[in-house]
Amino acid sequence: MGDDRWAGWPEAWAGTDVDMRTVVGAIPREVKDRFQYDRIPWQRFPHCYGPGEEIPVRLTTLASGDTKAADRALGELWENLHHQGSTVAVGALAVPFLVRIATSGIPGLRADTLRLVAEIGRCQHFGDGTREGLLQVSEDPLEVEGTTMCPMDWTIQAARDAVTDDLDLLFPLLSDPDAEVRSATAFVLAVATGRMPRTGSTLHRRLAVEDDPVVRVSLILAIAQLAREHQDEHAPGWARELWSDLERSPEIRIGAALAWLCLVDDPVPDELGALLTDPSTGQCNDLFQQVPWLPPVDSHDGLRRCVHDMLTPDVPWPL
Repeated sequence: MGDDRWAGWPEAWAGTDVDMRTVVGAIPREVKDRFQYDRIPWQRFPHCYGPGEEIPVRLTTLASGDTKAADRALGELWENLHHQGSTVAVGALAVPFLVRIATSGIPGLRADTLRLVAEIGRCQHFGDGTREGLLQVSEDPLEVEGTTMCPMDWTIQAARDAVTDDLDLLFPLLSDPDAEVRSATAFVLAVATGRMPRTGSTLHRRLAVEDDPVVRVSLILAIAQLAREHQDEHAPGWARELWSDLERSPEIRIGAALAWLCLVDDPVPDELGALLTDPSTGQCNDLFQQVPWLPPVDSHDGLRRCVHDMLTPDVPWPL
C-alpha cells in the first residue's frame, strides 16, 4: 500500500466509485427490472477467477429456459460470487438480478438462487455454530476481498440493502408451492436492513400457517436473526415461549431453542439443555440439515455441531 491510492484506506474510499454500497445503491430500478447489464460497471470488480464482465453472461444463461445450461451457470455463479464461503465484491452487483431471476426462473433452480443471494448478504459461517456466530450477518471491518481490496462488510451491506430494496418481490415467495423456495426466501429476508416491522410481521404470519417442518425452522431462525440484528427486546421471550411449550412440534422447539441461545447471553436453563441433548433431538439432524443456516456450520451434522458449540463451547468439535 505504498502509493496514493491507499492513503486513508478504507475511510477515504467511502462513498466513492469503489465503495460497493454506493455503486449498488446508485443502480436505477429500471436497470434492474429490464436486466440492463450494460449499465452496470462489472469491469471494475473482477471475481477470483476472471473479469467481472463474465457475471452478466452467466446471469443471462441462468435466466434462459435451458435447464442444463442454467444449472451450470448457477454453479459457476456460486463459485465466482461466494468463493470458498466468502462474499466477493462483484456479488453485490448481481444480487438485484438474482432476486428477479429467482422470482420467475427455472423452478428447480429458484431455491438455490435465493440461497446464493442470502449467502452473499452475510459473513462466512464455515464451522461456526456458536451462539455468537450462527445468526451473525456482518463481517469483521478489517476483512477485505482480495481481488479488489474492498472491505467485505461494505459488500455485505450493499447486498443486504439490495435485498431490502426488493422486499416486495420477495414477500410473495413465502407462499410459493415449493417448500424449498419458502425456506430459502426466509433465509434471504433475514438479511434485510430496513422495513423491519413489516418484514418481521410477514415472517410471523407465515409461521402461524406453515406446515412444512423445514420451513418452520427457517422462519424461526429468520425472525431471530432480524431480531438479533435490530435488537428486538421482545424476541427472547417469544423464542423461550416456543421452546418451552411441550405441545409444540419437536422442530419448532429445537429451532426456537437455537434461536433463544443466539438472542441472549443467559446461562443455559436445565430444561433447554435437556431438550437439546435428548436422543430424539439428534434424530432431527437430517431434517435440520435442510435448513439453510445449518450446512455452512457442518456439511453433515449441522444440528449436532450447533448443539455442541452452544452448550459446550470450550470443548473442541471432534474431527
